[in-house]
Amino acid sequence: MSTPLGVEEYRDLLAAALPEATDADTAEPNVRSLFTPDTHRAALYVDSTVVRGGRGVGKTFWYRSLLDETLREVAAQEYGIERLRRVKVSRGYGAALKPHLYPGPGNLRQLVEEGIRPYDLWNAVLLTAFGQPELRELSEWRDKATWVRNNPGAVERTVQTVDREAQDKGITHLILFDALEHLHRVRSQADRLVSGILELALAMRLGTRSIRFKVFIRPDMYDGALLHFPDASKLTSNAAALTWSRANLYGLLFHTLGNHDGELAARFRALTGGWQPEADGRRFVPPALLSGDEQFQQEQFTVIAGPYMGSNFRKGHTFTWLPNHLMDGVEQVSPRSFLSALQKALSETRGQYAGHEFALHHEGIRRGVQTASETRVAEVSEDMPWVRLAIEPLAGHQVPIEREKVEALWREHGLVDALRKEAERYVPSDPNDDSLVRTGPRYPENPALLIDELVGLGVMRHRRDGRMDLPDVYRIAFGVGRKGGVPRVAN
Repeated sequence: MSTPLGVEEYRDLLAAALPEATDADTAEPNVRSLFTPDTHRAALYVDSTVVRGGRGVGKTFWYRSLLDETLREVAAQEYGIERLRRVKVSRGYGAALKPHLYPGPGNLRQLVEEGIRPYDLWNAVLLTAFGQPELRELSEWRDKATWVRNNPGAVERTVQTVDREAQDKGITHLILFDALEHLHRVRSQADRLVSGILELALAMRLGTRSIRFKVFIRPDMYDGALLHFPDASKLTSNAAALTWSRANLYGLLFHTLGNHDGELAARFRALTGGWQPEADGRRFVPPALLSGDEQFQQEQFTVIAGPYMGSNFRKGHTFTWLPNHLMDGVEQVSPRSFLSALQKALSETRGQYAGHEFALHHEGIRRGVQTASETRVAEVSEDMPWVRLAIEPLAGHQVPIEREKVEALWREHGLVDALRKEAERYVPSDPNDDSLVRTGPRYPENPALLIDELVGLGVMRHRRDGRMDLPDVYRIAFGVGRKGGVPRVAN
């Protein structure tokens, strides 16, 4: 019989196992941290060219995992995707500076200003991955893209040769793209660069049997690229999305606890039972009950956090309350938000409720949600500064709110002018370029379409009665009220 973990032991295990939120973009995945939620299987299919996902849902995690042969093997095994064992993976673009493999953001800005066609540029990246001898002799990406444009016959012959050789070997060349929000600071130029990637991806999909792209992309950036390259919609039929169910989120938590080093993690595995060792004991796979059965998961989480968000069920159940209050308008929860909320809940509990009978106090969980809300708003403001401009006029008011009231508040605060000034920060370098350059919404002067765009991003949502709502993960940090809702963090 395994010895149960005490309250402080659970706290020690949570403190040791939960990743630092600040490490989310810099920590490399490893055998222990590789969690394989069932909802991500389609994203790893070799033929799934477009993989959509918002911030913090795992795009970069899977990008880095697919580049690692050991992690690819783990994914191939757990998802039963045999083709993942027969791929040759190359970088097409990513956050890491790899100027010998692809141009960095500074170089891309210069190339765009010089009028280099994105399709030619990404073709040069593809041929560089294939070792095209003429491109090896050229050090500048400008010259590589020019060579591609001037030698279409040589490009086609190289692609055909590589494709045929891959077929003979029974492998697929897989070219990965990530961190596309860093392509260009001007949104319209980033859209054009993404369109070039998708145009070439479609050409490889239609014209070859063994060359495939996998493009990890935010949904709004994919939609923006469609405006410049409508044929990209042909990739939608085999697109995948990185989504997280409630069972996935708790499965990730328990996987993280059970895969930490040390005696506490070993005792946690023994207590919950059914873990299977893999990779010479370096990784432990949780039982199906713990990774995918919500009733069993709720029992385990109740041991850690207690059953209720207060003295009784009327305040809500901890198991459902936490993800429900982190959910955005399209009913998605970022695992980064989920784990960071738990981390904050732990620090609050240790700091103010150390004598509590459970490892996590319900007030600590509330504070964790508040902090996760602030982080989420900071992220969306960094990705899309216009969202903050659109929601800030609602501060001090309560949701649900009438659409007409939202539009009136926008008029009162001069939102159209504010959005115009925001856009003017990113004017084209060429004064003769009369193209519409914006970082923000596509229809800033049309309130109805602006609301629809916010709904599509998950920042707002429609209620059945026609009024507008803000999910708590955005509402709290923006200072928008809700009767009986989680209050804003007091500064």
